[in-house]
Amino acid sequence: MKHVEFRTAASAQGGLVVMRGVPGVAAGSRVQLRDHAGRLRAGLVIRAADDAVLVEVFEGTDELDLERTWVRFLDEPFRLPVSRDILGRVFNGAGLPRDGRPPIISADRRDVNGEPLNPAARAYPREFIQTGISAIDGMNSLTRGQKLPIFSGGGLPHNRVAAQIVRQARLLGEEAAEFVIVFAAFGASHADAQFFRESFEESGVLNKVVMFLNLADEPVIERLLTPRAALTAAEYLAYDLDTHVLVVMTDMTAYAEALREVAVLRGDVPARKGYPGYLYSDLAELYERAGRIKNRRGSITLIPVLSMPSDDITHPIPDLTGYITEGQIVLGRELANQGVYPPVTVLPSLSRLMKDGIGKNFTREDHPHVASQLFASYAKALEVRGLAAIIGAEELSEADRRTLAFAEAFERRFIGQGEDEDRSIHETLNLAWDLLSMLPPEALVRVSEDELAKYHKGAA
Repeated sequence: MKHVEFRTAASAQGGLVVMRGVPGVAAGSRVQLRDHAGRLRAGLVIRAADDAVLVEVFEGTDELDLERTWVRFLDEPFRLPVSRDILGRVFNGAGLPRDGRPPIISADRRDVNGEPLNPAARAYPREFIQTGISAIDGMNSLTRGQKLPIFSGGGLPHNRVAAQIVRQARLLGEEAAEFVIVFAAFGASHADAQFFRESFEESGVLNKVVMFLNLADEPVIERLLTPRAALTAAEYLAYDLDTHVLVVMTDMTAYAEALREVAVLRGDVPARKGYPGYLYSDLAELYERAGRIKNRRGSITLIPVLSMPSDDITHPIPDLTGYITEGQIVLGRELANQGVYPPVTVLPSLSRLMKDGIGKNFTREDHPHVASQLFASYAKALEVRGLAAIIGAEELSEADRRTLAFAEAFERRFIGQGEDEDRSIHETLNLAWDLLSMLPPEALVRVSEDELAKYHKGAA
């Protein structure tokens, strides 16, 4: 099959070529088209049946003369060449260079679909990853091997938050040098792509980052390959080079929209909101490539960013993502409208594995109690704020006024921070105690007496 070219294209429209009389072709196989001028175009089989094969062409089907077009089925999936040289490089969604440098030359070429992983071989995610963002590190901590998505809304600064995490994320202790980042953007505008590249170059972190950029005006089918290529690079770095890898992918909504578009072209039966019924399994196939493997030194931690259409957290994309991942960081429009950056709404945010990555041996012994107390105090403060909106702030008790002042300071000083402000976990915890010291010690029931005596500035 690899050495046979077919000239049986029946039709071509909208980037699709229908081939007839081609036996034994599998969906997902690579395709190479040679047009009448001798130019080569890449394609992918998206549907294979006895009567016809449907091929999506990356470069489109414009000016394609079907009678003089030869199609070769390569009978293999897309593969990504991998080596140490991928660090510091920028690729498109199919793994081709877009930084003006030569392509990666390597005999090691990996199937972008990955290999099945025995669930029994997984190791439990542990140890703390510092992002430098207090609302995440202090209250929704990220652990090594975790899948922690960021839920955002249209127009909110999720791309800025993602870029800040890439610039600032690090490990603590001896393994800090063994930490690299894989960044993937799909459906990005040219302005966003330029922002990401300049942000990483100017901050000096590009040499430990592998970038995959798929632009909004590039082929939809390439958008489906982008996260797979990124995760393939991450698996190589983690399990072959024994590094700890953080994968940041934005925006999963653009990926799901591309999946829906291809599903329509294939004739798949639509489910919720027109997305294919296999959206859950497709997302799980991506997300579950993160984690840790027993007896392997490296790890893959995943932060997928997704924008919720109409800010609807019950939309299929965030809804299904929540079933697969271990928590979520929620960006809120109300805080953003108040000028708070990053606008992390801490109460609906959650890191289910936080308890396994913080505390005495990972961050600081008071961290678990401080985080719990911040949640409790802020939740109480929001109740007081609602009461003040009804009866007026002047009718509040002195204790309630102090609680209200705590909420204002918490949003401005703890949640809010500069886009280039990189806070260590100790700075975050010290700031938390500064804010909790605005409240009387007897109101802080989730921290110990020893912690109060050591850290509370009014306890003495």
